[in-house]
Amino acid sequence: MASTGMNGKIEENGHTGTGPVPNGTGGASGYSLDNGHRPGDKPSTNGTSEFSAVKQIRGLAPSVNKFLHDVFDTVLEDVIEKSASATSKVIDFLPPDELSKRMDLELRDDPESHESLLDHCKKTIQYSVKTGHPLFLNQLYSGLDYYGLAGQLVSDSLNTNLHTYEVAPVFVLMEKEVIRKVCSLIGWHNGDGIMGAGGSLMNMFAINLARYKRFPELKKTGLHGGPRLVLLTSEQCHYSMTKGAGFLGIGTDNIIKVKCDERGRMLPEELDNAIEDAKSQGGVPFFVNATSGTTVLGSYDPLNDIADICQKHGLWMHVDAAWGGAVLTSRKHRGLMAGVERANSLLWNPHKMLTVPLQCSVFVTKENGLLKAAHASGASYLFQADKISYDPSFDVGDKSVQCGRKTDPMKFWLSWKAHGTSGFEQHVDYVFDMTEYMHDKLSRREGFKMLLPESNCTNVCFWYIPPSLRGVPEGPDLDKKLAKVAPVIKDRMTREGKVMVAYNPLGDKPNFFRLIVANAETTRQDLDFMVEEIERHGADL
Repeated sequence: MASTGMNGKIEENGHTGTGPVPNGTGGASGYSLDNGHRPGDKPSTNGTSEFSAVKQIRGLAPSVNKFLHDVFDTVLEDVIEKSASATSKVIDFLPPDELSKRMDLELRDDPESHESLLDHCKKTIQYSVKTGHPLFLNQLYSGLDYYGLAGQLVSDSLNTNLHTYEVAPVFVLMEKEVIRKVCSLIGWHNGDGIMGAGGSLMNMFAINLARYKRFPELKKTGLHGGPRLVLLTSEQCHYSMTKGAGFLGIGTDNIIKVKCDERGRMLPEELDNAIEDAKSQGGVPFFVNATSGTTVLGSYDPLNDIADICQKHGLWMHVDAAWGGAVLTSRKHRGLMAGVERANSLLWNPHKMLTVPLQCSVFVTKENGLLKAAHASGASYLFQADKISYDPSFDVGDKSVQCGRKTDPMKFWLSWKAHGTSGFEQHVDYVFDMTEYMHDKLSRREGFKMLLPESNCTNVCFWYIPPSLRGVPEGPDLDKKLAKVAPVIKDRMTREGKVMVAYNPLGDKPNFFRLIVANAETTRQDLDFMVEEIERHGADL
């Protein structure tokens, strides 16, 4: 029996000629070919037919079938089941040099056995962070929606590209339905949109659309000799605004970061003044970014007030709701985004609060056709206008700057099918309730000081003050010492692996803990345990 390696070459001795093939693997691909000939096949010099040498193998070899089942079983047991248990670790942490020794990372010329590959998978899981764990409170993404995972498994298995209807018919229609439903949540009767590679890129889409809408000729002529465009956003915005201004040629010097109030919300009067100042200095304001759920504090900018100012000055209003957009599904909390229907565009990351698997980013705009107009290049080998089998308007790829685009819609679509909007609402209401519980608990507990009088979104920001510092008066000396507390506790907790929670400074405020509640598996008991762990690790500081 002959076998084929990844290069398709057939060898009589059953391997590719690139090195020994371990028993049971059938070569690097795990596939095997017989020596049979089709009628009319021309024999080749090595005894097989030319046809057999190039034909694709249909079906899985038993060894590959078993390998895939073993991998799936490992994921179910070591990722999904263990992640749901608070008794398991969040992470088995090792520093980079030690982890490199534990993992066999070297890529070699010869293939490895399935047993070895399965061991690599198991070690990868062992030393990775279990973001679905109820005590992973570290980032804006946590938890794991199982229906979304199933959708991702199906879409990744089909391994197609979301650019034309002919290669991704179902996913094109799924994306259209997701976009329609998101627009309806915002309050738009129609609109356009696309899913793409994360919130940063989608925010850049918004900037580019606003520029194209105001100055469409710049798509052809470039920025040379054009106006000095000015972008306005809050001082608490996501860093992708800065990256976007640099990447798109607007220039980071032409970003105005508007002052916020004590809760991290953009001040409308400061925005209006900043626009007037930019105009008086020869700048051309064209874009305002409002944030619904800032990264650190979870703040929601006042959208109606910002919309009034954008309307007054004729500016594009974008809402970065990557983190906080899930409140649109909740009747109790959607008031945090009152006025969102007045925006020109919006970004939302369901992979954050709704725990849909990464990455899942939705960008929508009120104006149909603008995405394609701003981004299209009309590649004739993909986007032929004379297609007969279907309406070529269903070829959505030219709405994106990407050519290769993952079939992300299915995981969100299947999750929405499984939970319904009502299920999303229950999830959002629950994590907000857990946030309120955590804030109230820490507000009353000795040794803890809250950054804000009440939490924004599901961000809980606080200092832990060790017993040795509780008599120190407030001031620079206390701040200097407090700045060292959170990093030490964080390090100790991470190395132990039971809890992960983030810390950061903000402006002139020293390092504080930022706890994020997004996982519906996180209970009051889990949060109580986290508090006790901070106290245990910080008592001697």
